[in-house]
Amino acid sequence: MEELKHECGVAMIRLLKPLSYYEQKYGSWRYGFNKLYLMMEKQHNRGQEGAGIASVSLTKEPGTEYMFREKAEGKDAITEIFSRVTEEMAGELLMGHLRYSTTGKSGLTFVHPFLRRNNWRAKNLCLCGNFNMTNIDEVFQFLTQQGQSPRIYGDSYITLELMGHRLDREVERLYALAKEQGLKDTAITDYIDSHVEMANVLKSTMSHYDGGYVMCGLTGSGEMFAVRDPWGIRPAFYYRDDEMMALASERPVLQTTFDLQTEEICELQPGEALIVHKNGTSQLEQIMPAQPLSACSFERIYFSRGSDRDIYQERKRLGEQLTPAILKAIGGDVDHTVFSYIPNTAEVAFYGMTDGFRKLHGEVRTEKVVWKDIKLRTFIADNSERNDLAAHVYDISYGSLKPYEDNLVIIDDSIVRGTTLKESIFKILDRLNPKKIVMVSSSPQIRYPDYYGIDMSHLEELCAFRAAIALIKDRGMQRLIADTYKACKYSPASLNHVRNIYAPFTVEEINDKIVEMLHPEGMQAPIELVYQSIEGLHKACPNHPGDWYFTGHYPTPGGIRMVNQAFVNYVEQVLKLQL
Repeated sequence: MEELKHECGVAMIRLLKPLSYYEQKYGSWRYGFNKLYLMMEKQHNRGQEGAGIASVSLTKEPGTEYMFREKAEGKDAITEIFSRVTEEMAGELLMGHLRYSTTGKSGLTFVHPFLRRNNWRAKNLCLCGNFNMTNIDEVFQFLTQQGQSPRIYGDSYITLELMGHRLDREVERLYALAKEQGLKDTAITDYIDSHVEMANVLKSTMSHYDGGYVMCGLTGSGEMFAVRDPWGIRPAFYYRDDEMMALASERPVLQTTFDLQTEEICELQPGEALIVHKNGTSQLEQIMPAQPLSACSFERIYFSRGSDRDIYQERKRLGEQLTPAILKAIGGDVDHTVFSYIPNTAEVAFYGMTDGFRKLHGEVRTEKVVWKDIKLRTFIADNSERNDLAAHVYDISYGSLKPYEDNLVIIDDSIVRGTTLKESIFKILDRLNPKKIVMVSSSPQIRYPDYYGIDMSHLEELCAFRAAIALIKDRGMQRLIADTYKACKYSPASLNHVRNIYAPFTVEEINDKIVEMLHPEGMQAPIELVYQSIEGLHKACPNHPGDWYFTGHYPTPGGIRMVNQAFVNYVEQVLKLQL
């Protein structure tokens, strides 16, 4: 319901035969670009602020361009950049990226891919990725101590410079080897281009980082690579046949684009890199030791497309597992209850929820109660008018339940900030005069920010956190805030001290306080919240245990450090206290 900007989408294609082969077989020089376009459109859900593509040709003569890049901003960026593609840009290596900004930095400058130029083909580097690094300060300091001076402070540019520096060293290593063998002139260049070991570059680059990522790149000499973080936080999938190799952030993207079965596609493993060499051979290389698996559960709940075979079933299970708690909330009165969902990402969980009730009760009453309208242009209004306009983003199906007799159960995938519930959803649902509204979240309470690629970095944005703070104040427990602040500011950052804020309260107590805070003034219908349990989450999504949003168990030291700093910032900047 509350749209989250989140991790980006990546797409890569390596054509393994001469370009003339594809033109002859498929009737167009655009074969590779057409497939890349489909892969990017099928991942449009992962980024709508900007997009970029890059290509490398292996056959261009010196003095002609062989490495191309196009970028654009806005929701129509994909269409715009592919409209600029010319036959001159055709290449064997293709890469695409869709961007959502997660750090507040926007503009064409920050749209991927990023390109580092050099007269030596092997030293040209083009990067894009689905990532957010939590220790960029340390990496920046490492670079500057070496004497480098990055032009822009941002994890994308700093990564480009760090990896570019390591690529330079790899080329220089090969140059020395070529000279030792007595090679001269272009024979040296040919030797370098054919012997680049990207695994060396990746091992000496990615070991510096803490965060969640899938980092993708191309070199001017024809190397292609993608590397996944050691915790497996961010996803990547790949496929290879005798014509091409392709990689994407989501499995159904490859299935649809290349007409594949689920079993034909492989998942890149934590700490692993997929490397395709200039000659078309490929290898999997363990770049860093795999850490305890922390694959992001929010990918399964919300971010990834629900068309994936496993995700579809997982979302249904998330809904079905909530049946007993919902039954309790409606007092067992299924006959006088209408079931619905917030469009569109909660639809599959809704099917699971209603399946669960049919197993218990037989047929149940379902309606499409809530409709999401096209975004209203609230920028034309001043601040005093904007909230009123925003309240009308959603509409309802009038007459869809019996006034004052029917309960209304509405399921959503998550409740993050609660703003949309208070300003829009609850107000408009009250017009139907339900006996009771049961608001269901197929995910647990979101208690902690994310630092691996999603735009919820401030604790005070989260309604569960605000509810816990309100309970602390209600019960005169302000000392807990002071003690937590001191622990976050002065204790070693090996523990998430913010978890102490929630420790005194049950899930139900926080639920009740959230309802109290989000209940609009003048609303008549009572509200009850039903959240997924942590145990239910892991039962439904057993292969994606990353649950830091809900439990505060961050998989990396950088995540722990940042959540503690977030609480310090909250106390000093929001509460305006210096404890």
